[in-house]
Amino acid sequence: MSYLDRIREINRHDPDGFAPFVVDGRRLGAVRRDRIGPLLSVTAAIVRSGDGALAFANGLDAAGPEAVAARNEAMAAAAARLSGAGSIGALRRELYPAARRFGETPAFVVDRAAVPFLGLRAWGVHLNGYTRRDGGLHMWIGRRARDRPTYPGRLDNMVAGGQPAGLGLMENLVKECAEEADIPEALARQARPVGAITYVQQAPEGLKPDVQFCFDLELPPDFLPRNTDGEIESFALWPIERVARTVAETRDFKDNCNLVIIDFLIRHGFIPPDDPDYVALASGLRP
Repeated sequence: MSYLDRIREINRHDPDGFAPFVVDGRRLGAVRRDRIGPLLSVTAAIVRSGDGALAFANGLDAAGPEAVAARNEAMAAAAARLSGAGSIGALRRELYPAARRFGETPAFVVDRAAVPFLGLRAWGVHLNGYTRRDGGLHMWIGRRARDRPTYPGRLDNMVAGGQPAGLGLMENLVKECAEEADIPEALARQARPVGAITYVQQAPEGLKPDVQFCFDLELPPDFLPRNTDGEIESFALWPIERVARTVAETRDFKDNCNLVIIDFLIRHGFIPPDDPDYVALASGLRP
């Protein structure tokens, strides 16, 4: 196994297995074909067009704030019914934007639980928390709680979280830092934005054409993280060589965390430019 395997694995998906979800002439999502029936059975707001794509019914596909408000209401009801029918998990009570690009006005917002079912793009923040001890760089690694609905017991970045609608990236990062690692706000705001990684993952819950904004935060050597929201069961401080080896040789990390760490290894020189896979890795993080 290798770093390149981690990138290839997360990007495996079958485009033909999904029907486009089009809003105002723009493809915003994609629904797995065997889930179109369950979706149409819980809402009359979405219809199938002649070319097989999914779209909003007449009256909901217009432009303007009134149409957006109507779509929001319709999608809230659809998400609740999908959850009640077991087609998606429990509602997360957190709204995500339906948009192609970060920061643009969303066509609608919908509960986070329905986002991969609809194949909508989601954004998130990931923090590489590291420090220097004994002359070497060490990275803080979290282990996800065993009761998590996604990736229970897998390794995770020190801090990571989805990006809800109506919240700035730094504000979200500060919130996640407090919840996941008890990092004080003043320290969290020292995190440096270092880019973004992208991927298209076919997951059990649907399609995830996601973007993760990456941040680096060098922490004081004596800092000890503490989880406060129950998502992480424990933290460990690993030498960067162990982190790199675990990513390359195992599937112990949550899938997208592998990419965030590979990006860190490239930027900090632990994967050198003369590595035979260097160009493929660098381009594979942002296909």
